[in-house]
Amino acid sequence: MGTTLAQLAELVDGTVFGDPDQVITGANIIRDAVAGEITLMDKPDQVQLLMENCTASAVLVSQASDKLTIDGIIVANVHEAFGKVVRFFQPWEQKQNTGIHRSAIVSLAAVVDPTATIGAGTVISDGVVIGKNTVVHSGVHIQAGCQIGENVTIFPGVVLYDRTEVGDRCIIHASAVLGAYGFGYDSSTGKHILSAQLGNVVLEADVEVGAGTTIDRGTYGTTLIGEGTKIDNMVMIGHNCRLGKHNLICSQVGIAGSVSTGDYVVMAGQVGVRDHVHIGTGAALGAKAGVGTDIPEGQQSLGIPAGPIKEIMAEHMAIKRLPDMRKTIKSLAKRIEQLEKEAEAASTPVIRKAS
Repeated sequence: MGTTLAQLAELVDGTVFGDPDQVITGANIIRDAVAGEITLMDKPDQVQLLMENCTASAVLVSQASDKLTIDGIIVANVHEAFGKVVRFFQPWEQKQNTGIHRSAIVSLAAVVDPTATIGAGTVISDGVVIGKNTVVHSGVHIQAGCQIGENVTIFPGVVLYDRTEVGDRCIIHASAVLGAYGFGYDSSTGKHILSAQLGNVVLEADVEVGAGTTIDRGTYGTTLIGEGTKIDNMVMIGHNCRLGKHNLICSQVGIAGSVSTGDYVVMAGQVGVRDHVHIGTGAALGAKAGVGTDIPEGQQSLGIPAGPIKEIMAEHMAIKRLPDMRKTIKSLAKRIEQLEKEAEAASTPVIRKAS
């Protein structure tokens, strides 16, 4: 069974061009789409690629083109519309049965909303509160005193240490660990003695945490992740960090303890940030940047140590020119040596013998 183009247009609030009764059975990207499927075209220069290398039956576009010879739908935002279509044909989340799985272990002192779902083998400890429509998948361990909001999704294998707080609509992917002890030790006695670990982790609303990511608890206070911030897989966030709202933190970023950020900060892959640094609102850090000092608002930074992108690029261009500069310097040195010899010869008096 399929869905007509007209029905999909209604789903995405778009306008059909071509046959509205064209039957669509799935959605895929240009590279993989086949007959019966709908694809998307987000750049005008993809028309040739679509026409020559794709057998899709329809396309989502933001504007019509005379070069298109297949049916389609015009929409305001092709990526948003394509996302709706993909979810229509391939629901990203299997429907859960509301309630607590018989193999889950739930403390009598926990409060789980009747509309929540608790998966197989999950452990929920004393004092935990879980809100409406929240889904906790199998094998999750939620320690004492954790507070989980409404419409939260927690995937398998996640561990929430005690007193972790998760805001509404957060998504925490598999094997993430929130609230583990921070990496802080007192070495004054000649031994490494673990510092106090009395704080917690707080995720504000609409935060997403990637698979395998770890966020350490505060030593005394809170490690805070601001509203709407999205954290990729395999990220490490140290104790007492306070990240602002709507940050984007890409994979393998490492943030040391007590770092703070403003809102809308972007950190590309493998960025490293030393402790007690502040990164201003709207700043962007390029891949593998090593941040050792505060970054001003809005600054784009690269390199190790990280610096303004224009300065770092100028340095890189200068480094690329070093081999040619070395040859030039050697050539000039030889020329100077030759000129010195010629000057010395010209200044030496010629002694003639009397005849």
